[in-house]
Amino acid sequence: MTIQVPRPRTRIQKRNTEAILDAALEVFSATGFRGATLDRIAEVAGLSKPNLLYYFASKEAIHTALLTHLLDTWLDPLRALDPEGDPVDEILGYVRRKLEMARAYPRESRLFANEIVQGAPHMLPEIEGPLRRLVDEKAAMIRAWIDAGRLAPLDPHHLIFSIWATTQHYADFDVQVRAILAPDGDGHFAGAEAFLTELFRRALDPR
Repeated sequence: MTIQVPRPRTRIQKRNTEAILDAALEVFSATGFRGATLDRIAEVAGLSKPNLLYYFASKEAIHTALLTHLLDTWLDPLRALDPEGDPVDEILGYVRRKLEMARAYPRESRLFANEIVQGAPHMLPEIEGPLRRLVDEKAAMIRAWIDAGRLAPLDPHHLIFSIWATTQHYADFDVQVRAILAPDGDGHFAGAEAFLTELFRRALDPR
């Protein structure tokens, strides 16, 4: 039996694929899945629609590719929680990593938020599967720290949800934050980090 080995993509194919995904991220994060069109994605990517369809068969295929990569990236900071580390330092480090992701990847955060608001039609299995398992694993670790008297008695799942809410707010509601604060560039993230670090430090202190 002959095994077909896929040929590596050319430099131009890699460049076009990246251009399509970046354009799709821009369009999906701004308009949501329903508002996005292949014509608009192709226009932003600087490609013709037939050329785009050479790389991705449908709008759904592009959306799925983006979300699959995004979920894996989004979970990395949570995976990094170290059971051998100091509990307060580990969780505050997680807060800072999530806030940095909100600063560096606002479009990705809004893409994920749009998917959730729509009922997660394209990634509910991933949320109910890998995401839930990871959150349960880290919640159990936090619970062990609490039981050992190393953290204040907080519900671990709601603690994680609170971290998501307070950090991703700066990406998902970026327009509102900037309209109120009128910051110079991303200068407001330093203030957000200082505030959230103190907020969670006080909440986590077992004393």
